[in-house]
Amino acid sequence: MENMALIESFSEFKDDKFIDRVTLMAILEDVFRNALKKKFGSDDNFDIIINPDKGDLEIWRNRVVVEDDEVEDPNEEISLTEARKIEPDFEVGEDVSEEVKLMDLGRRAILALRQNLISKIHEHDNTTIYKQFKDLEGEIYTAEVHHIRHKAIILLDDEGNEIILPKDKQIPSDFFRKGDNVRGVIDSVELKGNKPAIIMSRTAPKFLEQLFFQEIPEVFDGLITIKKAVRIPGEKAKVAVDSYDDRIDPVGACVGMKGSRIHGIVRELGNENIDVINWTNNTQLLVTRALSPARVSSVKLNEEKKTAQVYLKPEEVSKAIGRGGHNIRLAGQLTGYEIDVFREGVEEDVELTEFSDEIDTWIIEEFKKIGLDTARSVLEQEVGDLVKRTDLEEETVAEVVRILRAEFED
Repeated sequence: MENMALIESFSEFKDDKFIDRVTLMAILEDVFRNALKKKFGSDDNFDIIINPDKGDLEIWRNRVVVEDDEVEDPNEEISLTEARKIEPDFEVGEDVSEEVKLMDLGRRAILALRQNLISKIHEHDNTTIYKQFKDLEGEIYTAEVHHIRHKAIILLDDEGNEIILPKDKQIPSDFFRKGDNVRGVIDSVELKGNKPAIIMSRTAPKFLEQLFFQEIPEVFDGLITIKKAVRIPGEKAKVAVDSYDDRIDPVGACVGMKGSRIHGIVRELGNENIDVINWTNNTQLLVTRALSPARVSSVKLNEEKKTAQVYLKPEEVSKAIGRGGHNIRLAGQLTGYEIDVFREGVEEDVELTEFSDEIDTWIIEEFKKIGLDTARSVLEQEVGDLVKRTDLEEETVAEVVRILRAEFED
């Protein structure tokens, strides 16, 4: 019964989903050879025969028979008297193979051996899981909510692998209960110690792209290419698409009749407003399209500084900027240009930075965040709207408006 612990170890791991028979045998042999080295000083003269399916193990020590008074290395040599206890007809110079029982290693060694085996198996499993999910980075994955914490949701997939969905990688409107299925992209995989940390994201632009692959057949088939996707998670997104087939309308194919195709994606993303635009290598035209739904009158580019001066009719300005400045910010990210909005037909205007002696710089920056960087761009907005779109108090906004108006009245 001395190999009971070993048999239990075999039965625990031989059906492991991450380990094949050959690898298991190699790990087992390595573990036993380490135990033999500790016990006998060397494992070079040992044969190990393993049958992991049955939990069988045989260890044979090979020694050379020497005269009784000539034994120098008891591990590799055996006296003639001891050899003849095994077989009475042994002679000096012959090889003796003797089976080593597990009990000969000692109880503590057997316990240490089992712990080492468990450690090696887990290490192998973790490495395999790491490689498996590393290959899935950027791909959509589904797992079930197992535990809800303050800073993260812990998910489990069908194989029992733990996946972390941090708070900052959840869409603001996300709400999950235990047992819910959650979709996201595998954002990153890292080995922390010996354990892989698998991070899921629902806020990454890659999640939006992968949803297009799943929901739009032409994207999946490669007939439509996603050139770039940018997001403000849960609020607004812009996706530039292209097709090498002139017969296909990429925007129409992605949106569908009355938005039927894109509706499922919008719902998955917490009713995120998604603008789909046609990609073009003409930067001026791309900037114009990126500012949709606003109608742009003209665009002046500075290729060196990567800036775009966009001129619109006054009634189009608020559309170009969008609620909370989301539209102009995403247009800038999509095109790679810093976009400045100017009102067509308005000759006299003053940059907000010119008022830095009267208005604090941090207040000016709050207006810039929502795309308002000139005096007239601020004055064209209602005070109430400015309060909602910025983090400023109504008294502060009113004072800014008073200062700006005084400039033009003078």
